[in-house]
Amino acid sequence: MAQGTVQVTHTGTSRWRRRTGEYASLAAALEAAGDGDVLTVAAGTYRENLVVQRAVTLRGPEGSPGSVRIAPSDGVPLTVRASAVVQDLHVEGQDSSAPALLVEDGAPELADIRVVTRSAAGIEVRGGARPTVRRCTVDNPGGIGIAVLDGGGGVFEECEIVAAGQSGVAVRGGAHPRLERCRVHHASGAGLAVTGEHTGLEAIGCEVYEVKGSGVQISGRAAAHLTDCAVHRTTSDGVTLDTDAVLTLADCKIHDIPENAIDLRSRSVLTLTRSTVRQFGRNGLSVWDPGTRVDANQCDIQDSTGDYPAVWVSDGATAVLESCRVRDVPDALFVLDRGSRADVVDSDLSQVRNTAVSVSDGATAQLDDCRIREVATGAWFRDHGSGGTLANCTIDTVQTGVIVTKGADPTIERCTVASPAEAGFYVSAGGRGSFHGCRVSGSGGYGFHVIDGCRTTLKKCRTERCARGGFEFSEEGPLVEDCASDESGGLRTPTPAAQETPAVQTATQTVGLLGSVPAQQAPQPPAPAASEKAARASKEVLGELDALVGLDSVKREVRALTDMIEVGRRRQQAGLKAASVRRHLVFTGSPGTGKTTVARLYGEILASLGVLESGHLVEVSRVDLVGEHIGSTAIRTQEAFDRARGGVLFIDEAYALSPEDSGRDFGREAIDTLVKLMEDHREAVVVIVAGYTAEMERFLSVNPGVASRFSRTITFSDYVPEELLRIVAQQSEEHEYRLGTGASEALLKYFTAIPKGPAFGNGRTARQTFEAMVERHAGRVAQLTEPSTDDLTLLYPEDLPDLV
Repeated sequence: MAQGTVQVTHTGTSRWRRRTGEYASLAAALEAAGDGDVLTVAAGTYRENLVVQRAVTLRGPEGSPGSVRIAPSDGVPLTVRASAVVQDLHVEGQDSSAPALLVEDGAPELADIRVVTRSAAGIEVRGGARPTVRRCTVDNPGGIGIAVLDGGGGVFEECEIVAAGQSGVAVRGGAHPRLERCRVHHASGAGLAVTGEHTGLEAIGCEVYEVKGSGVQISGRAAAHLTDCAVHRTTSDGVTLDTDAVLTLADCKIHDIPENAIDLRSRSVLTLTRSTVRQFGRNGLSVWDPGTRVDANQCDIQDSTGDYPAVWVSDGATAVLESCRVRDVPDALFVLDRGSRADVVDSDLSQVRNTAVSVSDGATAQLDDCRIREVATGAWFRDHGSGGTLANCTIDTVQTGVIVTKGADPTIERCTVASPAEAGFYVSAGGRGSFHGCRVSGSGGYGFHVIDGCRTTLKKCRTERCARGGFEFSEEGPLVEDCASDESGGLRTPTPAAQETPAVQTATQTVGLLGSVPAQQAPQPPAPAASEKAARASKEVLGELDALVGLDSVKREVRALTDMIEVGRRRQQAGLKAASVRRHLVFTGSPGTGKTTVARLYGEILASLGVLESGHLVEVSRVDLVGEHIGSTAIRTQEAFDRARGGVLFIDEAYALSPEDSGRDFGREAIDTLVKLMEDHREAVVVIVAGYTAEMERFLSVNPGVASRFSRTITFSDYVPEELLRIVAQQSEEHEYRLGTGASEALLKYFTAIPKGPAFGNGRTARQTFEAMVERHAGRVAQLTEPSTDDLTLLYPEDLPDLV
């Protein structure tokens, strides 16, 4: 189509300005036009680079949308630097280094413009420009759809990005646009990308879909607020937040996502209100790192398509769920790592194929007034340092209501477990826990089942209609007060003396089938020597150390140090001088290599040699030592040191006390306090600092005062596949399972192939692999009508989890 003419209607107030003129080029018409003039462009193709610098109206002919093409061979086809009105144009760009439509100043109105281009950006807004863009379409497979940069803003209404070679909408450099009822699809980068400090985006009623990347990506201290928006059918995460990003999602729908529906990291904060997250391949909510937080209110997380927990909280992050529903997922909530926390209030967790709530590796979970139903395990507190509170919760139609294992110590208050297939509450393998005012009814097994001599406290608990018995204690251990079971008609009424002094009974016998807790007796004087565990001999503790899988160099180091201390003690007894041995240590290595276990055994060895009073272990990290204001850090550090008197203070990830970009960080105060305490009380406490090898080397190099306090560094190497296999074999034996034909070979191949990146957990990975095999085994064997002993104990290659 040839270039047409441009008709300019002058609208000035003076009589001679009210006239119409025709021009052969757009450039000439724009030069002649003044503020308020209307430029009507005849149909045709214009190979001009247009610059609109006055408040004119530039439009195509009425009734012929798209008939005017602005298509120069290079450069920016259309630049707007005034509060003009531009409508009904077709803009084409060919310059990959320049935008097709550039808005640099003013508050122009752009309407019904179609941009078809292979430019750096389809529409670019920058500087002080604040355009209103309505019903515009961008097709730019060569670059960004819409870019708002360098303090730009404006409103985009009912616009559509039909293709973008990079992000659909990119906002950065302090820009703040608003999108209303826009659609972004078929982008090769993020649908909406917002990055940089003081940068923000507001989107209302928008839809992002079919993008080869994340649907929404907020990073670098940027902020965004999305209301009534939908994100779906992405190839990566639905929504990602990174590096102090802040996002609010209200009345939004995130669905059909192959990866994480929403992923937060590095101190990002998400507020999620009345929104739905469904059909996700990995986590619905994935929350990582200290300072990262999500607050979800009245939200639904449902219909997982993968094998991952719906909500994942780790590495010190926090998640708060209030009045939410999580359903039809493999696992509902996983909280792991010291400092991680989840608070769940007035929420429903249902139709969970495995565990509703899992708490491990020192994490904390608190559930109040929640309802858990149709799940395999209601809540599982897995290991040492893990705990929290379940209060006023109901758990219904489960295999097991609550499991507590391996030193975990939660508080369960006024909770009810109804119709568990196996047990209401199950405690084993050194688990603890306090159960107050809890009730179990209709159990297919026991109400409360406590084994391994676990020091569990039960107070005012009751069981009803439990098929195998209300309370089963296989060994001495639980402390029971005022509990009752309908199998025996309740407990006897306490004597008057017992009423004056509440009786606490220690269960010392196995309760028989359909039996109840024995009747309470008046309290007897305690026998401290019987209740306290006697210190073990050093040979016995060293034997346990030798029994650990791998760690040969670690064992040699500990034995050499122990021998030095022992010989020094004997020399002193003989009246000879003993070499001074500094007992503080540095442990370096990857997670899961046994550093905490060896620290505990080291403390026991020193206690057996009379070097330490008790040898107990107090484990802390940065969050336990560093306060939020001047002075509080010294108090916290002193308190942690006091708790460790007579034993070992184990500081995990100690390098976090001295971050590379510390600035005014209070971690230095913790280090200074610690150094002084180590000097003043060198005989009372042994300090062990631990962490990744490279980070610990940096930590010691920048803190010579700390480095001088430690005698030696012990490196914990990663486990090789054969050692990981041995750990699984030990776990199997401990839990009365066996490895069936081909399982050992399959495990070796599995541990050889599993990625060994930063997230690899060594021993923890081996234990998690065993737990996954047990869960798959349970799903397989549950289908058998009358399983044999071999069926119930043998683990086969098909029970292995899939590699990811």
